[in-house]
Amino acid sequence: MKCLLIASESAEILFHWTDQEFQQNVQEKYSSSQEEGEGLPAFEDIISTLFAPIIISCGTMVYRQGDSYTSFTTENNHIYALCQFDECLYIAVNGDGEEKEDDLRRKLYVLRKITEVMFGMVTLSGSLLRKELRPQDTEQRVRLWKHLQSLVETYNYLRESDQSFLVEAVERLIHPTLCEQCIEFLERRLVQQINSSSLVERAGEEVLHTFILVHTKLLAFYSSRTASTLNTSDLLTLIIMAQNMYPSNVELDEPSPEDAESTSGSGPESFYTPEPSPSSRDSSSSERPARGSTPVFEFVDPDIQMAEDSLHTLDIGPPDPSTPRRVFLELKDGQLPMVPHSMYCLPLWPGITLVLLTKVPNIQITRSVYSFLEDFTKLEKCLNEGQAGSGAARGQLNMHNTRSKLDKFIRDLGPSELQCVQLLNVWTEFKNRAFTRGGSGFNKDLIPLCKSMKTRLCSLYRQRFLTDTGSSDGPRCLSPALQERAQTMVQEKLMDWKDFLLVKSKRNITMVSYPLQKEEFPGLVHFIWVDRSSGQIIAPSLNITERTTSELGKGPVARYIKSKVWGLVRTTRQYLRKGYSTVTLRDGDFYFCYFLWFENENGYKLEAGDIPILPDDSPPIGMLGYDYYRKLLRYYGKNHQGEAVKCYELLTVHLGVIPTEIILQHCRQLASKLWEPSRNPLL
Repeated sequence: MKCLLIASESAEILFHWTDQEFQQNVQEKYSSSQEEGEGLPAFEDIISTLFAPIIISCGTMVYRQGDSYTSFTTENNHIYALCQFDECLYIAVNGDGEEKEDDLRRKLYVLRKITEVMFGMVTLSGSLLRKELRPQDTEQRVRLWKHLQSLVETYNYLRESDQSFLVEAVERLIHPTLCEQCIEFLERRLVQQINSSSLVERAGEEVLHTFILVHTKLLAFYSSRTASTLNTSDLLTLIIMAQNMYPSNVELDEPSPEDAESTSGSGPESFYTPEPSPSSRDSSSSERPARGSTPVFEFVDPDIQMAEDSLHTLDIGPPDPSTPRRVFLELKDGQLPMVPHSMYCLPLWPGITLVLLTKVPNIQITRSVYSFLEDFTKLEKCLNEGQAGSGAARGQLNMHNTRSKLDKFIRDLGPSELQCVQLLNVWTEFKNRAFTRGGSGFNKDLIPLCKSMKTRLCSLYRQRFLTDTGSSDGPRCLSPALQERAQTMVQEKLMDWKDFLLVKSKRNITMVSYPLQKEEFPGLVHFIWVDRSSGQIIAPSLNITERTTSELGKGPVARYIKSKVWGLVRTTRQYLRKGYSTVTLRDGDFYFCYFLWFENENGYKLEAGDIPILPDDSPPIGMLGYDYYRKLLRYYGKNHQGEAVKCYELLTVHLGVIPTEIILQHCRQLASKLWEPSRNPLL
């Protein structure tokens, strides 16, 4: 029983997702309380009624106490986790005992991340986010909610089935020669040809990043020299979106054990031709791995009943590859978040996808808008806290600097657009109060105007990058012919490799392949190595289907070990939250180890420092919804100024009969072996 929702300050449901069990449970309770002959209300109305007391009480606590609760457990052991993001309240519920509070909080931060990538700075304004999540057109709202619900389900599935999403890091296909060839091809042919096309053909856009996905693994990634680094959080979100558009069919792409071993073994690599995968979304959604008797999720979207007319879900066909999605990504290591890009997801074959990220025209507006939003947010905080003396003086000085910049910004925009006129009106009123001799000056009377200025700036941003202006010169995106040419070029490049890649993605690294040999590490069952500086993972494949026999066994045995690995990751995060960087545990027949350490760029281990202890209600440890490791590197790097500091994690699972001293020796040797491949930049 699971539920996720976003609510406004006025207790209005802006979005909800529930699994089938939760929906049935809620409807059964309401049907039993209905009088005979009365119909059941629309499900959205039921959800609104059910959560209204919680939403209102949270708002009251914040208004009167300046604080609120972040989680609670009901008498029937349902866990509720709550997070306030700007003006909206995010709530997650679990009633089947499968998720803990930290799991629910992680879901909320991931949902927040997805909305940021979809809507950008509009998420900073509750009123504007409401317009995006609850458009007046009911049909449009159904389509949007279906899409967002599908993204949530895709994340849930990947989180339970894919190691890279378990630890929130990116996995690369291990085939150095082919990867290098593909990166060179993307740089010298694909990107160069697109960016050298006519302005009309590419509509003023420029390819900044491009990568090839095989299921969820990166075959090749290229960024142009003018592009900022794409961070791990954004890249993982884009992989979720690509998987949502073209979901992988695990069963049909699963190789036979013999072919898988020949692909991943240490000997010469051979090719395997998998069974043909279906090309339509409907056929690929019929086969899905299950957890127990209940699927983790299905790609069959649930019915949504709208309050206005109880409209059933619309049937939405496969997405049109020629229509890009507007995504908002981070630039310059977090200094400039939510910059608009266009994402083109072009299917090459089932399971293999080409993704293009292009820079849209006029993105310099984003830099100015974000800078002004920061200035008004700082001033609002200063006025709310009632700071005086030097704090107030600094705030006023900053606003004097902002005044000239904002005046020039509005002049350059021109007064023709409605949002520019509204921004100018609010800014004029602000200046009259703050800067003129007869005005009230910098006091709490400016707080409402600070809020209005932020809303107007976000409205301008929304109009420029989210609202369809309906211009007569056609859609502003790469032409279909140019997209088709790019698609064809990559297909021709990978034609002889496609079957091998589909097999390789399922048996990327095994315990009997490079860089490991079983004889070197007797008793080692599994490991996960993560470079947190680059956000990359190296781990043996975990194949648990009935068809495949791996080092972990087959069927129930493999699933049992997989559950142990998932539980180990959850446990180590709890210890890391308490400040422990080393954990060793014995659990029945297994011995678990976890290590987090820091090195310089030459590979020399740096002295261990104190890891900050986090409160129970802190953001989840990871890199997707909240980049804990980037903040950890900054915290540790304070004592190593001028030195590039790297952060690594290693988790190992050994048989419990192996002596402890041998296990620790294995961990040291394993970390040393895995460090060498990491020297080659993969992104």
